[in-house]
Amino acid sequence: MPVDPASAEDEALRTALTLGRYPRAAAYDPRWQIDNLMGPNVLWLTEALCQALPLAPGMRVLDLGCGKALSSIFLARELGVQVWAADLWIKPSENWARLREAGLEDRVFPIYAEAHALPFAEGFFDAIVSMDAYHYFGTADLYLPYCLRFLREGGRFGIVVPGIRRELPRLPPPKLAAYWEADFSTFHSPAWWRRHWQKSLAVAVERADWLPQGWEDWLTWNRACALAGRGSARETALLEADGGELLGFSRVVARRLPAHGAGA
Repeated sequence: MPVDPASAEDEALRTALTLGRYPRAAAYDPRWQIDNLMGPNVLWLTEALCQALPLAPGMRVLDLGCGKALSSIFLARELGVQVWAADLWIKPSENWARLREAGLEDRVFPIYAEAHALPFAEGFFDAIVSMDAYHYFGTADLYLPYCLRFLREGGRFGIVVPGIRRELPRLPPPKLAAYWEADFSTFHSPAWWRRHWQKSLAVAVERADWLPQGWEDWLTWNRACALAGRGSARETALLEADGGELLGFSRVVARRLPAHGAGA
């Protein structure tokens, strides 16, 4: 009996995207993940962050730069939190359709927001998270104190962002020069992020580390997307040229200190 090519492709995608270190993400439809891609696999990044950042059912969480709200869906479904899914590039109506399809319209609220003009009450959130977005707007010295206005004292702030394993005297490294983009100047090491957040005097950094298999995950995702005719061949070539030497993901988790240090 002939094999259905679509079924064979779906099975290949499911195999590629089932990783033991991300058991919760493995339960989500691979085709849905790829159809909504906006960079590295956001479900894996979100699960990696949740392994280091404690969230409890009923908490109010800001998902800053949520893209197509896949991370917000994951947080609400897997952790039982309420999520305000804020993004500048994706219209709230588009995300609302995805949230209704997921049956989460009572727990995830799509918001149109620019990162420097957040429309929330001060101290409203129990946690703020950001996956594959914070490096675009959070490297300025004064941004973290601004953003922390919307987090209650003792609340936690967590990010997972593309990064480099160690800071270099000059970028790009010669072997990556052919693939390097100007945006990659926002990639930093966990040690850089720790210093950057600590100098704000607004948080106690509880964790700043390198995802151990981040480069491998990133390349695995890109190759899976290529199976479905999606993704960036240039980015895949960049990762292959790097060979896991420099590129991957920085994960940072911090607790907000009392208001006198938060710039509120």
